[in-house]
Amino acid sequence: NDNAQARGVIVCISPWNFPLAIFSGQIFAALAAGNCVIAKPAEQTSLIACFATDLMHQAGIPEKAIQLVPGTGAVVGARLTADGRISGVCFTGSTPTALHINRNMADKLAPHAPLIAETGGLNAMIVDSTALPEQVVRDVLASSFQSAGQRCSALRMLYLQDEVADKILEMLFGAMDELRITNPWLLASDVGPVIDETAKRKIADHCDLMAMQGRVVKSLKVPDTGLYVPPTVIELDGIEQLDEEIFGPILHIARFKSKHIDKVVDAINAKGFGLTFGMHTRVDTRVEQVVKRIRAGNIYINRNQIGAVVGTQPFGGEGLSGTGPKAGGPAYVKRFTRSELELIQAKEQVPIDVVELQQALAKVPPSKLATNYAGLKKVAAEQGITLEHLMDTKVIEMPGPTGESNQLSSHPRGQVLCLGPTREVALDQALLALAQQNSVLIVAEQGEELGNSLHSAGLPVSGIDGLLDPDALSHANGFAVVMSQADAKTLTGYRRALAKRDGMILPLVCEKGSTERLVLERHLCIDTTAAGGNASLIAEG
Repeated sequence: NDNAQARGVIVCISPWNFPLAIFSGQIFAALAAGNCVIAKPAEQTSLIACFATDLMHQAGIPEKAIQLVPGTGAVVGARLTADGRISGVCFTGSTPTALHINRNMADKLAPHAPLIAETGGLNAMIVDSTALPEQVVRDVLASSFQSAGQRCSALRMLYLQDEVADKILEMLFGAMDELRITNPWLLASDVGPVIDETAKRKIADHCDLMAMQGRVVKSLKVPDTGLYVPPTVIELDGIEQLDEEIFGPILHIARFKSKHIDKVVDAINAKGFGLTFGMHTRVDTRVEQVVKRIRAGNIYINRNQIGAVVGTQPFGGEGLSGTGPKAGGPAYVKRFTRSELELIQAKEQVPIDVVELQQALAKVPPSKLATNYAGLKKVAAEQGITLEHLMDTKVIEMPGPTGESNQLSSHPRGQVLCLGPTREVALDQALLALAQQNSVLIVAEQGEELGNSLHSAGLPVSGIDGLLDPDALSHANGFAVVMSQADAKTLTGYRRALAKRDGMILPLVCEKGSTERLVLERHLCIDTTAAGGNASLIAEG
């Protein structure tokens, strides 16, 4: 984007797992966009961060461009994310911490300062009766117990079809017995310790509670000394009984009937997390059925669901699992830049409260733009607007190894609130949102007339006149994105109201033309060899 500019000073807060890769990746993306960086690593891995920062300086990155500020999140992190001189924050860690950072930023930073957050997940895998048991066991072991389960992407909830559950569990338990739990410096080590005593105690408390309920079905012995946690399998009725991510070598399992597979996917979606998802099956139609239904950022078919490769499998989730864009994806570096803001002073209008907003949201028809691009193009042409960012339904084929298919695609976020504040601006916002196959509610000057005009063209739009009371954004439900180019004071009110919400962090889009913020990125990785090979390779031969 020729109009994109560096934002200024970006705070990068990285986790203790992948203390070099994630730490460096955040920094390099911010630097590539022309920003300066203040890096705050997890306190458990400050020495690695210090070493990495020194290497960056040795490589020629100016000391003034990247500064390391180690310390605790409660002290250093809190101060940095509440300093008005900061232009944006990049964070990888827990969902509660991301919400806290978002509230800090809403109070003290500019309303358009980005929070780029990648958080955790209740990552599930579904295994049906056609799956190859040996591949399932191999991939479950890796996904659950590699790195002692201390990966954001690690498998937490395994669903096994009734007909094969006992056989796969017998094989899995046998394979677990062969795991070597010892010092990870040793090449023979399969499972190492967890990060610290606090983590060990939390995992142990969870396992003790499950044992009291008679749900622990497998647990290994671990060395008497050290921060080792037994790799453990816990049987649940379903993911509904899992309230939070247990960040360690703990695998939860449940059984399901084939006819209930859609209910299983819906239960996974209902938890609100959407980082990784895995499936083992040899039925192509079932893959298509589940992939269309699941809401997860990284989807893996017939392989493990950890170890995403940047550039091949851009990584990041949705819902409670992150804000996007995906690390290593085409929109990542752009998020660290800004386009020129065109803010407009909001005029005094009829205030729209939460009751009126909720009623208006309920009247917006669902999006049917997959078959109505002609109507959208006609409306845009009548307004003298050229839509250069129509959503392309084709997926992007990503590079990857032979025998593996990697595809990146964009999906509509849902219902978009277009708050103008003027009719002209609201129209631009609505057309952009519609072009990404979202539905739209307009709340702006002449919003009702504009909404009726667009609705009469067969577009999923409704509108009301007025200026939205910021408090309505704290309580209303049913919208996924807020777009506004109002003045800074109004935008600050919107940002603070959105930050008060629990659950997923909803975006406030202030800049024009930000199509990438109106969609969700999902990556699909398929091991084509597991289902008989890659037909495209045969055709090429």
